[in-house]
Amino acid sequence: MDMLNDLPTTGPITLIAEFTARPGQGDTVAALLAGLAADVRQEQGNIAFECFRRLDDASKFVVYEIYRDKAAFSAHITAPYGAVFNARLRELIVEPNSVLTFLTPSSVQ
Repeated sequence: MDMLNDLPTTGPITLIAEFTARPGQGDTVAALLAGLAADVRQEQGNIAFECFRRLDDASKFVVYEIYRDKAAFSAHITAPYGAVFNARLRELIVEPNSVLTFLTPSSVQ
């Protein structure tokens, strides 16, 4: 994946994934996401995988993820269950894929 080229080679990888369920599919997306969360949280390099629905619009989902390093994130995105999840998710969401935003710590801690 091209996104890997732009990630730092050391330190944790932190990101937010966002997507919007198609009308009537919110609960199906939530259930699918719960299954993925169970798998991801078992990954050796996963530090956090927290799933949320927005209060202002329950069809919108936000997933906060942290991986130990670039290698751990690479292992995550190549896990076979991830491909199954993403194929199913594409059928259930408005966007063609999850919208990913990569984060870096600010200088103010």
